[in-house]
Amino acid sequence: MSVRSPSSTRVPSTTGMSAPDPIDDPAPEPPPAMDAALPAAVVATILSRLDVRSLLLASAVCRCFRSCASHALSFLPAFHLLEVVLTHNLLRPLLPRNPALRSLRLDAARLDDDAVDCLARPGLHELTLRNCNNISGRLLRELSATCPDLRVLSLNSLADRRGLAMTFSDLRALLDGCSSLETLRLAFDLSKFDNPSFSHVWSSASEGLFSLEMGFIPLQMLLALLAVAIESRQRIGYVKAPVFFPSLQKLRLTDSPIMEPESATATDLTDAGLQQINPKGKLKHLSLIRSQEFIYTSFRHVNDLGILLMSEKCTNLESICLGGFSRVTDTGFRAIIHSCPGLHKLKVTNGSHLTDLVFHDIVATSLCLTHVSLRWCTLLTDAGIERLSFNKGLNVLDLKDCKSLGDEAVRALSCLPRLRKLVLDGTMITNQAMEYLGVGVCPLASLSLRGCYKLTNDCIPLLFAGSVKESLHALDLSRIPSLTDDAIMVIVRTRTPLTELRLRENPEIGDASVKALASMQFEGVTRGSTLQLLDLYDCGGITLLAMKWFKKPLFPRLRWLGLKGSLNRIMVDALVLTRPFLRLACGGEELGTPYRDTSGEWCRHEDDDSEDLEPWHLDGEAVSDAETVNE
Repeated sequence: MSVRSPSSTRVPSTTGMSAPDPIDDPAPEPPPAMDAALPAAVVATILSRLDVRSLLLASAVCRCFRSCASHALSFLPAFHLLEVVLTHNLLRPLLPRNPALRSLRLDAARLDDDAVDCLARPGLHELTLRNCNNISGRLLRELSATCPDLRVLSLNSLADRRGLAMTFSDLRALLDGCSSLETLRLAFDLSKFDNPSFSHVWSSASEGLFSLEMGFIPLQMLLALLAVAIESRQRIGYVKAPVFFPSLQKLRLTDSPIMEPESATATDLTDAGLQQINPKGKLKHLSLIRSQEFIYTSFRHVNDLGILLMSEKCTNLESICLGGFSRVTDTGFRAIIHSCPGLHKLKVTNGSHLTDLVFHDIVATSLCLTHVSLRWCTLLTDAGIERLSFNKGLNVLDLKDCKSLGDEAVRALSCLPRLRKLVLDGTMITNQAMEYLGVGVCPLASLSLRGCYKLTNDCIPLLFAGSVKESLHALDLSRIPSLTDDAIMVIVRTRTPLTELRLRENPEIGDASVKALASMQFEGVTRGSTLQLLDLYDCGGITLLAMKWFKKPLFPRLRWLGLKGSLNRIMVDALVLTRPFLRLACGGEELGTPYRDTSGEWCRHEDDDSEDLEPWHLDGEAVSDAETVNE
């Protein structure tokens, strides 16, 4: 111990270093503020190179970072924030006046017409908005007046809420005002634009338009559009006849009739009409779908002859999607496969005459398929999938409701070294198929087994016995009657970093599964930290006791939650208030955007810390450094 002299000097102890004097030793000095340790200009330069999500997370560090982040928002060229659903009040401070902004991508589920002025910003080259249900056609008019240089426009579910106005004049204003459009995606009901001039207004569309996607469009409107397009190419004697879509390379059309189309050629698509869709042979991506949302129907006036003639002009196709061509047989589908050497993505829905013969000699082609979807192709068997598996570059495979498929098909697929997404909903597979996947080489990131009723709890340890547990992020185990809480316990013990787990309509799944998932550990982090989507709709064992496991800080990254609507509404509403960034579905609707067939996007896994943005968003009030640390 140390000895104090009268002059208060300290004498070193002979036994080693002296202990600090609690009276004479001053308290340790606090670390310097960030703006004193690092110039603000350096901090601002670093933050300006971050994406928006990282920038907002950095703003919670201290006042210096907050100030620099706020300044960076005024000159960012791109604002992409699809992970979080913001209201107009929360979005407005994040989008200050910014003449450099060129690209804006948002989830607009909580935005309405009050946000239109904030969205239609001068200088924009790209605007992508998901879930525009609460925004009317006013957005199209504002874009035409404010964004003449717009090149990419993608809108989903615009004005879908009952009572919102959207008229033909809104579409006309958009096409007249945005004369530089190159990509146009209108994924909503285009019947709202029904007007005698609908087919003619497209003559004012940008000549540089190379990608056009339409949601539901009545067949009569589509046929009128095609008729005017053909007429425009046949006109002579004009200095400049209007040419429809001279640069079009991507076309996606979907209809959903409410009654069976008549046999007359004027009211339905025929073999002859099919030839007018790609007369110049420039299309690289083609999607023609007859949805069966209202009645079971198909393109009954298109057969193999129409497909054979069309395939002669489709040698440049890279992706094709055909839905509802019930009279097309293996002959027509094989013609497409053998006529398109650059084909990478193939999707056939409701191919009632598609059999294994389609892929019989696929080895003899130069195809390198990466995305294949064969939903409701009920005649396809294990032998056809074995032939298809010769495409070792397969990345996405959707075999939903191919009811003739069994374990041997999965055995062939388990050897694919690049297969990242596999959908086996409604097939006849057993636990043996899961053993094949468990010992296979597929780096699966997404696996859907919905409705595979022959599976039992034993399939889970078989699936997670190999490397799948290291790569799997999305798993759908819905509608498997024999699945119980014991299976979920096995998943938890594997510590697989799942971000999506769907368990809907399983009668034996209950509160024990929720408790186990809430305490799931991954790399030392507990509280179910990796799950972003959890669907428990109509699980027979879920009670009100499970609600406490969804409170903070449990499930910190959860963004989508599905529960049965019969649970206590007061507790459900209280959960929504405490977690404003959680989207709760109680009506049985599908959560998120499952089974997206996009290249690479569906399997990307990023930690979602967006709920940590709440302190910075709410009310725009200053938060002390101590409060920031506590948050």
